[in-house]
Amino acid sequence: MSKKSVLGKGLGALISDINEINRNGGGTVVPSYQPDPEQPRAAEVRIQEIPIERIVTNPFQPRTTFDQEALQELAESIQLLGLIQPITVREVGLKFQIISGERRFRACQLAGLTHIPAYIRKADDQGMLEMAIVENIQRENLDAIEIAISFQRLLEECQLTQEALSERVGKKRSTVTNYLRLLKLPAEIQWAIRKEKVSMGHAKVLLGLNDPKQQLQLCDQVLQQDLSVRQLETRIRKMDEQNVDTVSKPEAPQLPNHCQELSQRIGQYFKTPVAIKRNEQGKGKITISFSNDEELHAFLRALNDANPVE
Repeated sequence: MSKKSVLGKGLGALISDINEINRNGGGTVVPSYQPDPEQPRAAEVRIQEIPIERIVTNPFQPRTTFDQEALQELAESIQLLGLIQPITVREVGLKFQIISGERRFRACQLAGLTHIPAYIRKADDQGMLEMAIVENIQRENLDAIEIAISFQRLLEECQLTQEALSERVGKKRSTVTNYLRLLKLPAEIQWAIRKEKVSMGHAKVLLGLNDPKQQLQLCDQVLQQDLSVRQLETRIRKMDEQNVDTVSKPEAPQLPNHCQELSQRIGQYFKTPVAIKRNEQGKGKITISFSNDEELHAFLRALNDANPVE
């Protein structure tokens, strides 16, 4: 994790420069694949800003319903950070038909965007596209999110399995899976990863949490306090332990008024603390506490005064 200008700055400070985000096309920009001029030309991996009114959905899209609440959340994220993962389209006449990313497209509509960053490809250049993306992945200047997006494109557009994908890019399947999981993190954390403020190690630990709010909260602590991966793991473990204690120690049922009154009267009479515990079935016990022998003898004297021996 880069330690330059990290301490004291959380996610809010990291993503405050909206102008920089807008200059980058509102989100992730994957470097264009530039083929060797002496080699056969492959399909270029490039992004273009497309007017939203020229984009049409794919009639063969298998998904027919979209979670409106999730779409609204994504739209709010896009308004703040731009579109992290561009959609992919193909030219159909004067229009651009969506190949992948209809959910992102719909969220951009809700966010009020007029243009959307998109990969433009030909529908019949599958082999060339695959080669271009794989070669693009080998570039040393790609960040973790750009690599994850490239992997996702190979799965969606080239219809590769994760096993085939790992063979194509020469990486273990577990490595491919870890990269793909990054795209499940909130957009703010993805942006922090792109800025090299959050490492892959931190990201893997945050992915162990199911609550996006907790992920964001802890990511903010990583940035503000410069937490190491191990420190982050320790913090999450303590949170888990607290949650277990909360679940395993339910609150005791409220004592009825007559039990509370009895506890007070016995305590006042014997001048020592008295506790009554009672379950929902009415069973329970009375506990009389004492701090030393003197208090115990005082209790015995009071007991004898109440029931004198003849």
